Amino acid sequence: QVQLVESGGGSVQAGGSLRLSCAASGRTFGSYVMGWFRQVPGQEREFVAAIRWSGGSTVYADSVKGRLTISRDNAKNTVYLQMNNLKPEDTGVYYCAADRTPLTLIMRVAERYDYWGQGTQVTVSS
Repeated sequence: QVQLVESGGGSVQAGGSLRLSCAASGRTFGSYVMGWFRQVPGQEREFVAAIRWSGGSTVYADSVKGRLTISRDNAKNTVYLQMNNLKPEDTGVYYCAADRTPLTLIMRVAERYDYWGQGTQVTVSS
């Protein structure tokens, strides 16, 4: 059974940094794409970034390019989201997700992803 457990959320002021972690277990993830999404109340889940576990290719939402970086540690089966120069609009619950049958093009839609973590809250104050 696949489990994704996020950690590292918190409250920071604008311009600050956080690093989110997603510990994955229950499967070999070498063929998966791992993604980060975020959600605020009343809005749909929004794509943030994704990484192909094998090869490490990445995609980002335009709103986070240059500030957020997704990476993975194969030995630890963990995906990270380094968040720098945070803005109030980055506030939300951040979810880790796994696409077990990824396409050639990394998908940015939540419906594509099969497994989800419980989420971790990030709050950025101005």
